[in-house]
Amino acid sequence: MRITLRALTEEDVEAHNAGEDEHTVRWLNGAPGTAETTAAHFRKLAGNARAGRGKRGFGVCLDNRLAGYVDYDPDVIDGLEPGDVNISYAVHPWARGRGVAGEAVRLILEHMRENRIGTRAAIRVDPDNLASVRVAEKSGFTYIRTFTSDSDQQPDGTPATLRLYVHDV
Repeated sequence: MRITLRALTEEDVEAHNAGEDEHTVRWLNGAPGTAETTAAHFRKLAGNARAGRGKRGFGVCLDNRLAGYVDYDPDVIDGLEPGDVNISYAVHPWARGRGVAGEAVRLILEHMRENRIGTRAAIRVDPDNLASVRVAEKSGFTYIRTFTSDSDQQPDGTPATLRLYVHDV
């Protein structure tokens, strides 16, 4: 089993959207992607990569098959300290339970370290998202605190309560 990260392209839109389920929508993006919205997101990520700023996202591949998504976003400040860089990830249902998320987190940390992105990686996670809590803990992140978000919301529109985990870059 080989897990790698690579830039996302228009050719990945269909596989990316096919990998979304209710967990991905609930914990990552809030609404199912369409071909148009996903393609626009991938174009924005590519533009950020060319400019060397903003959110950078990568496809997570398991044996060369798109198995998920991971990103880092230095522009997220909600609940974070200066130098913290938020990371997010999702794994397609067929690839879950195989260590894909943990390896994607390790690889994004390595990328951040090599490219001097931030001083700490941060995972902001809803306490009910037990899979992501486990990924943070197994990946060596340290729990800092629980806080009420100024930007994230529950499905009913109320402010989200998030746990903050950090890892030195």
